[in-house]
Amino acid sequence: MDQMIFHYDSVLSDVHMHRPNSRHLMTRLNHLGQPVFVSRFRILTGGAAAHKEGSCSDGEEEDVEDEEEEKDGAVLLDEDGDIEVTHRPRRTSVDRDDRELVCPIILKQSDPEPEPDQEEEEEETRCSRDIITIEHTMATPLEDVGKQIWRGAFLMADFILSEPLTFRGATVLELGGGMGFTSIVMATTAKTVYCTDVGDDLLSMCEKNISLNRHLLEPEGGQVRVRRLDWLQQCLCTDADTQFSWSEEEVCDLHDNTTFIMAADVCYDDDLTDALFRTLHKLCSNFSHSCTVFISIEKRMNFTLRNLDVTCEAYNHFRRCLRELQELQELQERRSSFRVEQLTSNFQQFLLYDRSEHLELWKVTASPLPVEVEDSSHSPDAHTGLIGT
Repeated sequence: MDQMIFHYDSVLSDVHMHRPNSRHLMTRLNHLGQPVFVSRFRILTGGAAAHKEGSCSDGEEEDVEDEEEEKDGAVLLDEDGDIEVTHRPRRTSVDRDDRELVCPIILKQSDPEPEPDQEEEEEETRCSRDIITIEHTMATPLEDVGKQIWRGAFLMADFILSEPLTFRGATVLELGGGMGFTSIVMATTAKTVYCTDVGDDLLSMCEKNISLNRHLLEPEGGQVRVRRLDWLQQCLCTDADTQFSWSEEEVCDLHDNTTFIMAADVCYDDDLTDALFRTLHKLCSNFSHSCTVFISIEKRMNFTLRNLDVTCEAYNHFRRCLRELQELQELQERRSSFRVEQLTSNFQQFLLYDRSEHLELWKVTASPLPVEVEDSSHSPDAHTGLIGT
């Protein structure tokens, strides 16, 4: 592949864009003919976690040099009294003009038959306990953004890694799981994770990523099951002849044991946001136990002709849906109460990315109401259309 062609409607995630020391290798074409790339993200441990932008890819770590520490606040001056600034040594230079070499990011197809030593080294890197290997696409149309990795998934993963005891042994449902990044991280501590989305090609890529990271899940016994869940449909698909369908046992497990639901960076379209909240309300209303929902979102500012100003309409709509969800407890036909709160993002950072102030994490606690306050004259789904109207 000689070059990438960006169409006017192409969308590229910052996770893939801001990676100056990364190699982007196209490994194959998916079933839709889209180029598939592979990236490897390192999970930092202990004091290594820091707020820095970027990530490691294809087994290569960021080559970050340690900054020199200031000693006793002393300022070095040259013989003329000017401040003397010590520059970092250049990695490489051209003898002719002593200018630093430029190493651009190259988009290319990987060698179909790698050398044995290279293949062994890559396999060892891929199976490292702190490396998550993800196949994904780049620069997709809006309807295929689930095939990329987004910063909201990184924020959710950081939260999971900072609260492992909270999710240990739990049954978790992810809505809009995309390439499975957060489900893989969740399965390192949870017992069962249902990673759901729509589209056979997307779900196939997600299932491949689960297989690539099996070594991360096996030590803790966690498992990720990739399943179809369409927010626009009323029921789960249980047709055994359909790929990624649910078994009757899984449907029972979902309703009886799910204690956590997560959704990472899925509120970018108003209609989909409405469908997400209808799905959340329907699921939680059918649970006989309390359930906690975590939603990560990135505020994306855009100039709109309607407002003639820079606004964040998708985020504003998301906030309205949160308010309406909480206000449902005032209706007679309610079956659950919902409490909404925004969580602070001061937990430890385990992945290298820019955790900006525009990244937010929200928590929704759904609790079933006593049977005596329910109105049996209403069906469970009679009020789901109220969300987002």
